[in-house]
Amino acid sequence: MMRNGREHRLGWGLVAPALLWTLAFFVLPFAGMVALSFARMEGRAIVPAFDPGNYIRFATDPVMIKALTNSFEITLVVTVISILLAYPLAAIIAFRIPPRWQRLALLLAVLPFWTSYVVRSYSWLLVLGQNGVINRGLSWIGIGPLELAATRAATVIGFVHFFVMLLTLTIYANLIQLSPNYARAAADLGASRWATFRLVILPLTLPGVVTGAFLTFVLCIGDYITPQILGGNNELTLPQLIMLQLGRSGNFPLASALSVILMGVVTLAYVFSAKWVRLDRV
Repeated sequence: MMRNGREHRLGWGLVAPALLWTLAFFVLPFAGMVALSFARMEGRAIVPAFDPGNYIRFATDPVMIKALTNSFEITLVVTVISILLAYPLAAIIAFRIPPRWQRLALLLAVLPFWTSYVVRSYSWLLVLGQNGVINRGLSWIGIGPLELAATRAATVIGFVHFFVMLLTLTIYANLIQLSPNYARAAADLGASRWATFRLVILPLTLPGVVTGAFLTFVLCIGDYITPQILGGNNELTLPQLIMLQLGRSGNFPLASALSVILMGVVTLAYVFSAKWVRLDRV
């Protein structure tokens, strides 16, 4: 009994720093943000209250609804395109490149992570801008200039460039653990390569795909920098709308309400992805 009690106290002692860190830097700030979201503005003053007016304003304001819709649509497109590009790349690294060269291939794949996120976004602006590399190339053959920057397509391109690398790592981690005996057994049973991939390899690697897709979803839907630099203000996303409330209007209660709504969307995405992974493992 004494030993069990000592081990119990030791376990709590090891866990306590992480719990205190989470409480101080996540739970308490989030609780404060939720409380602030029910406050109201009177002139420039924030009046503490329990007023759902900020949430009602969101539900009845077409601009705010459109901002959430834009964020959701861009995130879904980016996630799907990133998966479609990352899976073949991860498969090539895992199955086609000799093991001694795979680390180098992964190193080259994650090179975009070595540069600043802001720098990468501005680099794409130089490529897609009115006088960018693409338009200059098109002008030599008598085409253009095309409106590429300050569009949803530019935002999607900037996001995909970043998240393909992230998804490649998560999918590669699953692919490299697969035994080649699975594919051999399927071939012995008469399965084609497509059937082997669809019925054997893909289901076994779905946890990596879902995990990468969830990370992509969370990072993309909450991103402010890339839509601001590449998309401009032609099509507002929810993070841009939050920053407008903070920077221009100074409406912290409304910005808090929008942040809580964004957090709710991320939570729903987590519940969906976690349920999918659990079903995949059953």
